Amino acid sequence: MGLLHPCSLLLAAFFNPFFLLCLLVSLLNVSFASTSFYEENPKYMHPHPHPYIEEASAFGSSSSTPYEGGGGLLSSSSYGGKAAYDYIIIGGGTAGCPLAATLSQHFSVLLLERGGVPFDKFNVSFMENFHISLADTSPNSAAQQFISMDGVINARARVLGGGTSINAGYYSRASPSFVKRAGWDPELVNEAYPWVEDQIVHAPKLAPWQAAVRDALLEVGVSPFNGFTFDHKYGTKISGSIFDEQGRRHTAAELLASADPENLDLYIHATVHKIAFDTQGEKPRAVGVIFKDENGKQHEAFLSERQGSEIILSSGAIGSPQLLLLSGIGPEEDLKNNNIPVILDNQFVGRDVQDNPLNTIFVPFKKELPQSLLQTVGITKIGVYIEASNGYGQSSNSIKRHQGIVSAEIGQLSTIPPEERTFEAIQAYRDMKQDLPFEAFMGGFILGKVSKPISRGHLKLNTTNIDDNPILTYNYFSHPRDLQKCVKSIQMIEKIVKSKRLANYINSDHLTMEKLLNMSVQANINLIPKNTNDIQSLQQFCKDTVITMWHYHGGCHMGKVVGPDYRVLGVDSLRVIDGSTFDQSPGTNPQATVMMMGRYMGMKIVMERLGEGA
Repeated sequence: MGLLHPCSLLLAAFFNPFFLLCLLVSLLNVSFASTSFYEENPKYMHPHPHPYIEEASAFGSSSSTPYEGGGGLLSSSSYGGKAAYDYIIIGGGTAGCPLAATLSQHFSVLLLERGGVPFDKFNVSFMENFHISLADTSPNSAAQQFISMDGVINARARVLGGGTSINAGYYSRASPSFVKRAGWDPELVNEAYPWVEDQIVHAPKLAPWQAAVRDALLEVGVSPFNGFTFDHKYGTKISGSIFDEQGRRHTAAELLASADPENLDLYIHATVHKIAFDTQGEKPRAVGVIFKDENGKQHEAFLSERQGSEIILSSGAIGSPQLLLLSGIGPEEDLKNNNIPVILDNQFVGRDVQDNPLNTIFVPFKKELPQSLLQTVGITKIGVYIEASNGYGQSSNSIKRHQGIVSAEIGQLSTIPPEERTFEAIQAYRDMKQDLPFEAFMGGFILGKVSKPISRGHLKLNTTNIDDNPILTYNYFSHPRDLQKCVKSIQMIEKIVKSKRLANYINSDHLTMEKLLNMSVQANINLIPKNTNDIQSLQQFCKDTVITMWHYHGGCHMGKVVGPDYRVLGVDSLRVIDGSTFDQSPGTNPQATVMMMGRYMGMKIVMERLGEGA
């Protein structure tokens, strides 16, 4: 079958809706905004709402000798900050920030975040630079790239605010069935969601491409139209965004404005590498954490001896199971193979992790349209969600067109055997790349995300260094039902592309669905070997072009790793509160529910300790 112009292939590769990053760190050639930009454009400066945030090195003490684990108490000769804390929260992310804000209203809280703050990062703060923040692979970047064993490029947050600081901004609640499945109190849930929404969520100004896809969804039968709503309803709807009308991002970090600063100690660049336990009792009891600061110096922090004091892991679906394993909770054999003293043998830590597979179709436009991320969604009854994005924000201050391997040339790495993917080979591709014409960026994407996938994978330690990503395998489409859903999503997208409504926007001269599919297969959107001769098979297309939407979850499942109250089974004074406890991703996009969960569990804990009147 014929191929389209190379620029179209470049475009398809670069504009995978969110995450066509560089495949290796050394390949980026991105020019990031400098301090001088802020000096010349003070209107873009974001006020720092939390002056009490400190660097980890400001913590009052460091341990004189490293804690080796294996039972016993941490040495208590000296420690700084408060004498001890009612709650130590590991991870200032999507759940951790609202959780810390809520608990600090009544208790002393230490919040430790391994990344920096989002407020001073131009490429994090503005929608037009969304893709740039993901492409930043410097040591202090907000996004830490990883590639799953499946060959899918992904990212995990490394910044205060967590995933809300690097995502596409879409805000939509979970379905009532999800709330029921989670065992949550619906009344309390309906108090927790608005607490988040009133502070950081906005009604989007609907972009032309989003309006066109909305109309096309209705034209092909994804109905009714539910208008603007946060609720999860079958049909087509517009939902909220954490980007405001000026395109500025508002993250979970801003929820800390509701904290009591007198009760909250917050340290950034504080990387926890172990939870310490007292093993003298009937069950191991979490008593403190060991973390390193931005200079690599080690510190210890302790729980108070007040009844009910706890350490809470809110490090996400990758960080939480990883830290449990590093702390000695997990499959005994795996722990011993990594020379980690076993605190508790639990075969389920890191098991049954999932990611919702995403496949996209690129369509070229007749004319340039304003950039948009997710605003419209079609919630279908065939088990897929249909969304859309388009556009490319660029300015002389933020990015250059030389993107190295981000602008994947035809036949790049996917056609080269893994053992031959050397730096020199990749460098040669970058050197051959020419500037792309502006017209090459005139296009949009229609996305199909499989909901409630059945395929499951696993997380294992790669090294015992907390800074290193663990080994992740999601086994996309290993279950035939997931593959069947993907095929149905591509078939629905084909109907959308051919709709009368999109005819006004799509450059359809000699354009066939076969060519559109071919563009996506030829673009190097992942490291999965391509089957370009089998494009007629939609099943193969799904397998070849699968990417992520960062909606991974699991690894600390309820009933297996944590109980209904999110306490870790088999130990005392330790909970996990984040998406690693989910067995499915809530709603079309999880951030709303994860933030709500932080607020919800904060309120539950307060009521548990102080009574309903609290």
